[in-house]
Amino acid sequence: MYNSNKLINIASNANKYIFRAYCTGTPSAASSSSTGGNLRIGDVVPDFSQESSMGNINLYKYLGDSWGILFSHPKDFTPVCTTELGRVAKLKPEFEKRNTKVIALSVDSGESHKEWIKDIQETQNVPSIDYPIIADADKKVANLYGMIHPNAANNMTIRSVYFIGPEKKLRAQITLPASTGRSFVEILRIIDSLQLTDKHKVATPAEWKDGDDCVIIPTISDQEAKGLFPKGWKALKSYLRMTPQPNKK
Repeated sequence: MYNSNKLINIASNANKYIFRAYCTGTPSAASSSSTGGNLRIGDVVPDFSQESSMGNINLYKYLGDSWGILFSHPKDFTPVCTTELGRVAKLKPEFEKRNTKVIALSVDSGESHKEWIKDIQETQNVPSIDYPIIADADKKVANLYGMIHPNAANNMTIRSVYFIGPEKKLRAQITLPASTGRSFVEILRIIDSLQLTDKHKVATPAEWKDGDDCVIIPTISDQEAKGLFPKGWKALKSYLRMTPQPNKK
């Protein structure tokens, strides 16, 4: 028979690992994923070099020590993608505030991207697209990251978003069908949450946005919390303690 106390201890230790394991440190070979179809949160994302609208791009060199957002598009000259790329151009200062570099991908050529950019500038009222769009005509990156879902669209990438930490690990992922445009406000919100929870022992509750109250993670005792959260907290349950966002005055 299983020892219930032993299982409880294992679960407790697992919770600590889930909260903290991939926040800092150098990625190990064991955590790397060689195939994108199996990419999971905490895996080291595959490096690649590929042509783009701004010349040849190497992912790791391009990101440097920054956070990264890699987002895929089904095809050039498509309506939803056109609005998304224009939206990212307008929000680029917000990404820069968060030390985050953006990089788009579509399975068309670099020359096609350059022509498409003219349409994006015209229709979305943006002066430039000053971030790279990967020209993944051979689908090298799409296959590496598992961006093509054959039961959804056999030859096109779906709308995937990969949140990449400075340590080159996958920190979060969003996957949508080609028919559904992304909310880049939500993408910024997720970045805010990831960066906050890297530095403070909190989690962000439903509908949280920057400046809202946070949850003290359950692995922190009340005694330890007194030193970490001088603003105090409200205990709705022993496991549900709300505290003001630690990095706000």
